[in-house]
Amino acid sequence: MTISASKVKELRDITGAGMMDCKAALQEVGGDMEAAIDWLRKKGIAKADKKAGRTAAEGLIGVVSNGEKAIMVEVNSETDFVARNADFQEIVRNILKVALDTDGSLEAVSAAAYPGSAKSVAETIKDAIGTIGENMSLRRAASLGVRPGVVATYVHNSAADGLGKMGVLVAIETEGDKEAAAAFGRQVAMHVAATNPLALTADEVDPAAAEREKAIFADQARQSGKPENIIEKMIEGRMRKFYEEVVLLSQSFVMNPDISVEGALKDAEKAIGAPAKIAGYIRFALGEGIEKEETDFAAEVAAAVKG
Repeated sequence: MTISASKVKELRDITGAGMMDCKAALQEVGGDMEAAIDWLRKKGIAKADKKAGRTAAEGLIGVVSNGEKAIMVEVNSETDFVARNADFQEIVRNILKVALDTDGSLEAVSAAAYPGSAKSVAETIKDAIGTIGENMSLRRAASLGVRPGVVATYVHNSAADGLGKMGVLVAIETEGDKEAAAAFGRQVAMHVAATNPLALTADEVDPAAAEREKAIFADQARQSGKPENIIEKMIEGRMRKFYEEVVLLSQSFVMNPDISVEGALKDAEKAIGAPAKIAGYIRFALGEGIEKEETDFAAEVAAAVKG
């Protein structure tokens, strides 16, 4: 089949492999992007991890917490220029104000009464599209609560207080000192922002993701030509390493890579003054999972001149 140059380039951007290798991979799997990534990895050509969560939409992530409960929302706009607009930022802040009184679901936040208005959040956003002049949407919302304990927050690439390009919530369950728990929770939130773990514990890793990694490791191990019993041990070792890299509690703590996040939690209990547990976390990166059409500005200008 014919593989377009743009598709080859996309695969190259994701994997870092050479153009010819990318073309061969796509031809081998009939143009399927995910299968081509796996094909390159099995051949040892691609990096083990693909670039994830590319920002494909503009806007802001907003977070708010009252201590034991926190809410995070993503409000999208078409351009970063609008995201830096004071009116847009005020809309996100007002959404956060009413979000704390809901269960944190997208439906509940959308239906909540907008501050100082008889209209809902969804209706207010619709009205603002005409005022600001760009398409806008409340894309998602999530909440995290714990009792007893605290929910710490972190905003990366902050545009204003509680607003930025990435947000993280981390719940620390404890009956100890809340201020110390919040301080540690913020460190964990910064860690989550940097490492993007797949799950809190190994048991919570998506079985499909684990099986996919195992299949790739098995293929790579069998290429070594070693006996099957040795291959099994190789796979087990690679899977242990995989879990260490993607499970939050097992990851090397960004603040002190000599210990795991779980080890850092044990150390933090001294300052907290009581047993503590990371009860959950949520991470939003602006625009992740949204495809954004790339435009060739030079080509657009050339076409305009010809027109």
